[in-house]
Amino acid sequence: MKKNNKFFSKKFLRALWIIYALVSTLIWLPQVDRLLMKDYASMSEYISLDDSWDISIGDDIWHNVSLNDFRFTPVRKGGEIIMRRELPDDLGLSDGALRLHIRQSAVRIYVDDELFYEYGLDRMEQNKMLGSGFQFINFPNEYQGRTLTIHLYQTEDKAFSRLDSIRIYRWENAFRLLMTENRIALFTGCFLLIFGLVTMVITTFALAFSLKYIRLFCISLFSLLVGLWTLCYYNVIMVFSIPLYAVSLLEHLSLYLAPITLLIYMQADVKRLKQKFLRNCYRTLFIVQTAAAASMIVLHGLDAVHFAVTLPYMQALIVCDLIYFLFIEILNLKSCQTMDRLFLVGMLMIGGCVACELISYCRNRYYGVDSISFRGVAPLGVVIFIAILICSFYLNLTQKLMQETERNFLLKSAYTDELTQIHNRRYCMEYINKIKESGDLNYTVICFDLNDLKKTNDTYGHTRGDILIKSAAEVIKDTFEPHGIVARIGGDEFIAVLNTTMPEELSKLLEQFHADIRRKNREISDLNMSIAYGCASCSPQERNIDIVYQTADNRMYEKKRQMKQQNAKP
Repeated sequence: MKKNNKFFSKKFLRALWIIYALVSTLIWLPQVDRLLMKDYASMSEYISLDDSWDISIGDDIWHNVSLNDFRFTPVRKGGEIIMRRELPDDLGLSDGALRLHIRQSAVRIYVDDELFYEYGLDRMEQNKMLGSGFQFINFPNEYQGRTLTIHLYQTEDKAFSRLDSIRIYRWENAFRLLMTENRIALFTGCFLLIFGLVTMVITTFALAFSLKYIRLFCISLFSLLVGLWTLCYYNVIMVFSIPLYAVSLLEHLSLYLAPITLLIYMQADVKRLKQKFLRNCYRTLFIVQTAAAASMIVLHGLDAVHFAVTLPYMQALIVCDLIYFLFIEILNLKSCQTMDRLFLVGMLMIGGCVACELISYCRNRYYGVDSISFRGVAPLGVVIFIAILICSFYLNLTQKLMQETERNFLLKSAYTDELTQIHNRRYCMEYINKIKESGDLNYTVICFDLNDLKKTNDTYGHTRGDILIKSAAEVIKDTFEPHGIVARIGGDEFIAVLNTTMPEELSKLLEQFHADIRRKNREISDLNMSIAYGCASCSPQERNIDIVYQTADNRMYEKKRQMKQQNAKP
């Protein structure tokens, strides 16, 4: 009853701690968010340039267009979009930053037909990827009232079907606002990146000692890649002045490699089901995913086919991975383990987040629909999923360590003599069989018999007899175990199998053995320990260990007889 109460009290305290952590998080997160958003109203002030555009795409021309409502058929590679409008007579900003969202396009910007900014023309001529993301362009106040013309040169097929909002911010607020609007993505991306990097370094060293940390290594690598993708996809990494094409390269690389780490992590769950069909599906999916990622990276590196073209195919593969993962985890629910259910919840969450992200991306790219979404919710779902992965890994690892400890304990119990804590007869026989199978000829067998054990038990009791047995075991172990194995094979019988046949070395060991017996007799008063022994070594004339063992045993009994005769003399 007391054990049950203690068990329930531990569970109650654990649950109380989890509730406290959750409540604290729910209380403090809004406070931190409010602190970050304190100056948002003044910081987010901008001049909108979304209205009154004249736009030409090929032979089509539109006048007085609002960018918020304008949609068009996605432009193919090599197409050009020209946008023109009059700037306001009063910009109201002495040091402005024009925010332009570029999607796989080279750009030239003119003010009154005077070129003042360009991006990507050199890379376009070399057939290299330009990337997508925000560009902040210095836009001084003297441009007010003049004509702004933007040329977009499309470098990939059907990259977009709408034009994003064009705004002018105060230069000091431009990047700060980008960070604030994507604060969830910023925090989750940084957390995943730092956590993944630190854990990967630690587990890299741990893998040198045991492969059981491979799943934790996969989690750390997955976290690192998803964190990098988050920072790139939401443009927050641009605060470090990394070129747009480099940001897009990192974004695609991390997205293409992340599913492979998750596939490696899932291998143990697939094996646990013990179904050949599922294992074959796993191998096929892993080979296809790895080959596709490798080939797409090589094609991009050769500038043959860029990531922007292969992205839809990779997205389709990721969807297949998620469906397969969900199916595997649903089948694993038969084990009825809590962590399997939590893992399934995590898979559903990340699947929902990825599905929403894909739907939003496709609607924006192909239909020009700007979906309403919470910025950074997708990576936040990944954070929760990785937290579940870590919990699952540590619980599984703890369970395996407990099972291994229990197995080692049972093995030790099976091969250890309970009283003396040295090897028992079973271990000795298996060791002798191994020598027999290996054909090793470099061994010596010494048989021992403890004298007067029965007399000690009858006179002083079995407690005194146990002390005598343990003392004999300690002496034999201290002397001979560094050179082989020792074991207790009967009530008063011991054996040592040594890895040597050198007479000089054996002579020194036996001298040490006699000295250790005398030392033990001095340490324990009235012990009077006496041990008979017989020794036999493998030789060219006799290689059979069974016969060598019998010879040592016969010599031990002969020695015991001689010792009795000597003690019997007056």
